[in-house]
Amino acid sequence: MTSTSSSAKANPSSPPPDQAPLAAPSAQDSAWLRGLRRFGYRGPEAEGGAEVRDGDVRERLVPSYPAPSSRLWASFGLSRFTAGQLSRLVGWGGPLLVTLVAGLLRFWNLGSPKAVIFDETYYAKDAWALIHRGFEVNWPKNANDLILKNNGDIPIPSDASYVVHPPVGKYVIGIGEWMFGFNPFGWRFMTALLGTLCVLMVCRIGRRLFRSTFLGCLAGALLTVDGLAFVMSRTALLDSVLVFFVVAAFGCLIVDRDRARGRLAAALPEDEHGLVRPDARIAETLRLGWRPWRLLAGLCLGLAAGTKWNGFIYVALFAVMTVLWDVGTRRVAGAERPYLAVLKHDVFPAFLVTVPVAIATYLLSWLGWILSPDDGTGGYFRNWAVTAGKGGGHTWLPDWVRSLWHYEQEVWDFNTNLSSPHTYQSNPWSWMVDGRPVSYFYESPTAGQDGCPADATEKCAREVLALGTPLLWWAACFAVLYLLWRWAFRRDWRAGAIACAIAAGYLPWFNYQERTIFYFYAVVFAPFLCLALAMMLGAIIGRPGSSERRRTVGAAGAGVIVLLIVWNFVYFWPIYTGTAIPIDSWRSRMWLDTWV
Repeated sequence: MTSTSSSAKANPSSPPPDQAPLAAPSAQDSAWLRGLRRFGYRGPEAEGGAEVRDGDVRERLVPSYPAPSSRLWASFGLSRFTAGQLSRLVGWGGPLLVTLVAGLLRFWNLGSPKAVIFDETYYAKDAWALIHRGFEVNWPKNANDLILKNNGDIPIPSDASYVVHPPVGKYVIGIGEWMFGFNPFGWRFMTALLGTLCVLMVCRIGRRLFRSTFLGCLAGALLTVDGLAFVMSRTALLDSVLVFFVVAAFGCLIVDRDRARGRLAAALPEDEHGLVRPDARIAETLRLGWRPWRLLAGLCLGLAAGTKWNGFIYVALFAVMTVLWDVGTRRVAGAERPYLAVLKHDVFPAFLVTVPVAIATYLLSWLGWILSPDDGTGGYFRNWAVTAGKGGGHTWLPDWVRSLWHYEQEVWDFNTNLSSPHTYQSNPWSWMVDGRPVSYFYESPTAGQDGCPADATEKCAREVLALGTPLLWWAACFAVLYLLWRWAFRRDWRAGAIACAIAAGYLPWFNYQERTIFYFYAVVFAPFLCLALAMMLGAIIGRPGSSERRRTVGAAGAGVIVLLIVWNFVYFWPIYTGTAIPIDSWRSRMWLDTWV
């Protein structure tokens, strides 16, 4: 995200940049519309009218960051110029400080437990095979014990293995193994690094969304102390890699939106008072030109899909979302037919730099498999086109294309029909309330062993539980409701953007309620829940123009919520990190029966 001036003022409840003030009901309004307005609904006339005509359109297209409080900086004896310079530094300094804390937490004792936990048994070994052979292989049953005993110094098999996820995430995990060895620290290093960088991106995305460094850093701090994001960052699973690329794509599109709106604002005419005014001709005909941030978003989305297939859902929804943003941009600039203007000038370029780029990136991620031999010594199904598929349809296509297509069909059938019962499977209805977390690791060390106190009267418990910080996720349930109200009734694009990202990661799983699915899949939308919660807390604090009493009470209430969330994370720290604690202490942390 580019650096601009910043402010610690919380203002998510103020009108968003492409929203006009609430219009008074007219006599012609239906009773239905008058009823909706009681709940804060803004009618269609709010989309382009009064505020555009009476104010500077430039501020609505690209709203400025609030200036730093002169009273605050004056109390430190600083001049206005020095305060402005410090504010710009805070725009990066604040997020970097939050990121530093997140990194220290995620990298602390990262190699513990010194074990292959949960699905690390697949991805750690697949990653090692990919960076050495270019495709996944079948490992012996005692491979995990041999890896831990010999610090990864074991021969790599050559027999190809059938896997059901694309290779990008495993290549990423393999980078850590290549740098630090085939051991728990090595295969967890990259997920910890990407999890830390996610915190930085959320801080900067929140700052740009809310035009508030404070709220951006608050969103990042909430992600820092979310138990699910924390545990996933310290485990070599694909979902942490998926989260990174999805958040990166979202951030790129936010930057692209600001850049495109700034370009259009610069093209609009100024009146005699120096105010930028809407112009229908310019708004409907101006080409927004080269948009590298949108291209970078397409690349990130392709890498997300190349990590897990549900990344393709983000490709589709984010592509639609960015086009709708263009509609809003041209409407605010004065376009009388914004949809037609976007159809003429924006839809095809948007499609070209997102969908084809994402698909091409996905295909390139299979390069190791594609380049492997098709004589039976290469990747799984690499020789299908010249054996079982020989003489079938579409023989004009290259053999690797036909073999890869067959492989993808087999994977689709597996993923959509997987119904084998699992102890920790859960229904998506329970995810938002932490209904059924997943235990990645559990041991019962005796007194004096593996951190269990020597004076313990009974065995201790040592667990790594993929559990979202309960108070954070329960508060996020209300934040999602606030988002939906804000989007539907107040026409707030920020709420709609965050809601879109949550929906893309959450709603598709309701179509597979009979499939074997797990709560930790929800980590992909955890960063957006933190943004939603930060937005709601900003509304609780109140607008900058509110009375001092209102702001004080609001800040106290929001502060209590944040402190409770932080306390909750600290309380559950032992079962996030596999720290040995007395069994009674472990039982006291099992708040719900379904957590055991």
